[in-house]
Amino acid sequence: QVQPVESGGGTVQAGGTLRLSCVASGRIFSINAMAWYRQGPGKQRELVARIFRGGRTYYADSVKGRFTISRDSAKNTVYLQMNGLKPEDTAVYYCNVVTQAVDAWGQGTQGTVSS
Repeated sequence: QVQPVESGGGTVQAGGTLRLSCVASGRIFSINAMAWYRQGPGKQRELVARIFRGGRTYYADSVKGRFTISRDSAKNTVYLQMNGLKPEDTAVYYCNVVTQAVDAWGQGTQGTVSS
């Protein structure tokens, strides 16, 4: 069983920053990818950023140039540095961990950006 646990959410003003962390615990032999998704009020869950085992990254167009995904493989931890936050970034942010055996989700952490 793999359990991701997010932290780092909060409330900031527009233009501010937040740094999210996600630690994956459990029986983990090899992580194929770690990602951040988000679900804003009245919206569907969407992929924000993903980092693959080899280090390749993917970003949604809406966050390119503002958000940075990184990881500490030794600690099974992924981070999301969010700069230049906008009110439309307000959402619950979810961590997703994909191994050969499981596709696991965290409970989410709320990020709120006030105008």
